[in-house]
Amino acid sequence: MQRTGVIAQVIIGDNVGLMIPELTRFGLGRGKLRGVRLVHTHLNGEPLTPDDLADLTLLRLDSVTALEADQEGKPGLVHFAHLLPPNPENETYRLLKAEPLDRFDLVLDRFMASLEEEIAGKQERTIAVSDGMERAILVHVSRLGRAEIEDRLEELTQLCRTAGVSVVDEVVQRPRQGKTRYLVGEGKMRELAASALQLGAELIVFDQELKPAQSRAIAEIIDLRVIDRTQLILDVFARRAKTPDGKVQVELAQLRYLLPRLAGKGTALSRLMGGVGGRGPGESKLEMDRRKVRTRITRLEKKLETLARGRIERRKRRTRASVPIVSIVGYTNAGKSTLLNALTSSEVFTEDLLFATLDTTTRRLRFPREREVIITDTVGFLRDLPEGLVGAFKATLEELEDATLLLHVVDVSNPSLEMQINAVEKLLIDLELGGKPVLMVFNKSDLVSPVEAQIIASRYAGIALSSKDRSTMKLLLEELKRRFWPNEKDWM
Repeated sequence: MQRTGVIAQVIIGDNVGLMIPELTRFGLGRGKLRGVRLVHTHLNGEPLTPDDLADLTLLRLDSVTALEADQEGKPGLVHFAHLLPPNPENETYRLLKAEPLDRFDLVLDRFMASLEEEIAGKQERTIAVSDGMERAILVHVSRLGRAEIEDRLEELTQLCRTAGVSVVDEVVQRPRQGKTRYLVGEGKMRELAASALQLGAELIVFDQELKPAQSRAIAEIIDLRVIDRTQLILDVFARRAKTPDGKVQVELAQLRYLLPRLAGKGTALSRLMGGVGGRGPGESKLEMDRRKVRTRITRLEKKLETLARGRIERRKRRTRASVPIVSIVGYTNAGKSTLLNALTSSEVFTEDLLFATLDTTTRRLRFPREREVIITDTVGFLRDLPEGLVGAFKATLEELEDATLLLHVVDVSNPSLEMQINAVEKLLIDLELGGKPVLMVFNKSDLVSPVEAQIIASRYAGIALSSKDRSTMKLLLEELKRRFWPNEKDWM
């Protein structure tokens, strides 16, 4: 029933329960209730059930009302519940005292309008207005240690920031058993739905990759868009890809991710591909069936092969020129593009964001006596980078195969630098590049003490520098000269 009193849907259930139909036509705004209330009968004189309260929370219904009916069909007590705005007690809903039907005199339209206004007002006082950015709740489910969980959530927060999403809450659950149908328990899903209403969140982001069955199950019970870390990374890549190669690779990765999740039309698919986490293929792809998606994937793979041939020819020309090739690799946001700019006086786009640059950039670094080195800057690495994404960008990372030397750039100021180093080294092995010569470069030394930076660099036989201070580049340039032209003397 709508607030105006118009009956929206008549549902016939049984003494066990009823099936609520899809309610997507009753849209939700930020911090809004559904604008629909559920009114149904209870035949055994029971109060509102856990299922009633779950529907109230997960679907953001205005209210749930159960009217007792005896065997003769005569009305008894009225049981009524509604959601609550943010409150110090963290209560999700309120159950009113059961009253006989003739004494239940709540004016629902005015009551619900007032409640919704209070919810919206408290949302804005609870968190800062986010300038039109989507608001998200982050969810992490694992038995990892607290420090590692915090580190992963911080990285997920940075990914959200790159995708234009404001994080309003973080939820951690340590599972007592293996993965459930919803990854988290059904009770936790209700808590998430309630928190989303109270904080004005439209999006829930899981740190773990959701299996297709889990995505569909979650979409069936919670009326919010739910994406996982893989979708978020794909969205960031879709935003950042500028070259034809990058755009093709992003779309290919997204379609490969989407294919096993095409369970048919409906809310599960629409929640998968709307807004953040759904850029690239775009809304028109929502109507694609599996055959069309496979056809599109085949076309993109052929297009990628054509683009790859052009890269191969360029690589052959560089190889014939016998010019040393240095490829910069490293964890995302370690400062690779900033280092490239500092070495070659270039103006490659840089920003303090994860995956600020995505496409491969090539520049020449000139030395005295007409010596030069080709330097390429590749996409940043990330721990647990989705396998499909590594495969899609393998064509771009083919540049690394021709590298004479890999410059592994590390953010020396990051407390998780060992994890980041291990993640990059693992990806290099996965790409069959583990045998390439590597020089460790510990960037952002200006953010720690000189002694600390030098100790860390020495531990890995590397070089400490700051890409923002060109005077610190001397040791790196000397090392490059020593490796490529060891017989040249006194020319730096």
